[in-house]
Amino acid sequence: MSILLENRVADLEQYTRINNVIISGLHIKARSYARAVTAGNGGKPNDLDVSSTEQQVATFLKSKGIQLDCGNIEACHPLPTRNADKSAVIMRFVNRKHKIALLKQGKKLKGSDVYMNEHLTKRNADIAKKARYLKKQNKIQHTWTTNCKIFIKLNGTPEEAKVLMVRSIDELDAYQ
Repeated sequence: MSILLENRVADLEQYTRINNVIISGLHIKARSYARAVTAGNGGKPNDLDVSSTEQQVATFLKSKGIQLDCGNIEACHPLPTRNADKSAVIMRFVNRKHKIALLKQGKKLKGSDVYMNEHLTKRNADIAKKARYLKKQNKIQHTWTTNCKIFIKLNGTPEEAKVLMVRSIDELDAYQ
């Protein structure tokens, strides 16, 4: 497969995830009406037992001062993780505008061990990871993602510190 075709396929794969946000580090209780009823308490299950993943995420975010309009969420469900204590949740928004509005409020989660990130493909996640590594080593000034694209800001004076979009992990080799 030619490199041009590989890049096009990678772009299409990323495009399918462009309205998604991954929220990791949340304590999500699985929805289990049947388990709550059969637990022998005979009464109605409590609200947490029957609340959906979307409601639990919205409640947590609201407690941190983050505004979330649940009407703009297309889908919300937990993702399988290796650590049973902390789960990850994927949320798909109706459009990018709502996803970006949520991600801009992510700073309010500082210190909570809960993180919101764009849903990157494995390839783009590896590029972003290497860029963060280069930033940690002070080889570049800054790195971030916007609309699932990875950007870096080079070191130097304001005139020299260019912002570049990185499309392949090989492009970062020049800054090692």
